[in-house]
Amino acid sequence: MSTDTIYALSSAPGKAGVSVVRVSGPGAFDSFKTLSRKAEFEPRRALFVTLTDPESQTLIDRALAIAFLAPSSFTGENVVEYQLHGSPAVLSSLLTALSRFSGHRLAEPGEYTRRAFENGKLDLTEAEAVADLINAETEMQKRQALSQMGGALSSLYEGWRERMIRVMAYVEAVIDFPDEDIPDGQIKTMLPEIESLRADIVHHLDDGRRGERLRGGIHVAILGAPNAGKSSLINLLAQRDIAIVSAMAGTTRDVVEAHLDIAGYPVVIADTAGLRDIADPSEGHGSVETEGIRRALARAEQADIRVLLFDGTQPPDSATLALAGESSLLVCNKADRDGFSVHADAIALSTKTGQNLDALLRALEDRIKSSYARARETPSLTRARHRAALEESLACLEAAGDADLPELMAEEMRMAARAIGRITGRVDVEDLLDVIFRDFCIGK
Repeated sequence: MSTDTIYALSSAPGKAGVSVVRVSGPGAFDSFKTLSRKAEFEPRRALFVTLTDPESQTLIDRALAIAFLAPSSFTGENVVEYQLHGSPAVLSSLLTALSRFSGHRLAEPGEYTRRAFENGKLDLTEAEAVADLINAETEMQKRQALSQMGGALSSLYEGWRERMIRVMAYVEAVIDFPDEDIPDGQIKTMLPEIESLRADIVHHLDDGRRGERLRGGIHVAILGAPNAGKSSLINLLAQRDIAIVSAMAGTTRDVVEAHLDIAGYPVVIADTAGLRDIADPSEGHGSVETEGIRRALARAEQADIRVLLFDGTQPPDSATLALAGESSLLVCNKADRDGFSVHADAIALSTKTGQNLDALLRALEDRIKSSYARARETPSLTRARHRAALEESLACLEAAGDADLPELMAEEMRMAARAIGRITGRVDVEDLLDVIFRDFCIGK
């Protein structure tokens, strides 16, 4: 347990009606008693207190304070939360006063949540979910974070780990007690359980990276020929000018992104360079345009959904048509112009007037929901490190099922269980902690 007492602003910085400063550690109650001049207080009960700087004897603020007695707090330590007027001057006065107390220091990013993990209040998947909830910008991100923070993933993984340990214990019993006359073939009775575990993990991994997409955003690429209206479309969707719109073909040379909320799902939509079969060197910038096309095609390859945008006043261009597939939505732009015609299965749209924008949004929503809102029996994994550990565990299970000797089977089962344990923080995670918590905000 740490001997330092940490403090930090736990609410957003800047002016506010109320701001929260959290103090956690063995000296939290001592500094509270000095600042508030209250020798006695009842934990978990809000108190109206007058806070005074003990050095200058000047008034800091009149505030609410709530004390939490270890281990019944977020960090598992003694904690005091001060709810003050959200003035920079007030906050500065309190933080300065706290800095003068022995053993008190400013918290590092994520240190409160890290202490909660180290004191057994959270496992690593739940700690990661705290950061996800803070960063959630859409309804679906919020739901996923709350589910994970409530232990949905950790319960699943710990259940698998316990099953692996039972198999390992049975095999080791056969190894350690040969005098019990357990038939060698008896170990093979563990094979169905190993296969069941393997099947469960394979099913969990086969989620189309749904959880990871909900965390980072579903990638949508707008693709089409020069002057089809791609930049106008991304500006219309974003409801602001983020891409330059010009009548000159080839204005967009690099990928331009906008972050949207579509039906509660986070979407990263990208405007790309116009597609041509061959970059025209006569324009004087053939190599630059060629690189833009290469990046556009790379983004098309990575995209979860492709919006193929055609100029409805022109015949369909072959470079864009070549990208059509199951993940594509076809859209014909310039429905407000004479000579407009809709290609088969395409949505008619005018980026100039906004005509049929609602139809495009509904089509995107339907495509997103069909891919990412499928009901699943288990929660989706949310991070690449989870996936890597599960794949490692899966490889060990497959090796255990093929093992010729009980010693080899037991070792592979032990390694499979350890890989799962690293996800929740049961084993071998000290080297991961700095990486996991460094991206947290200070105060959480």
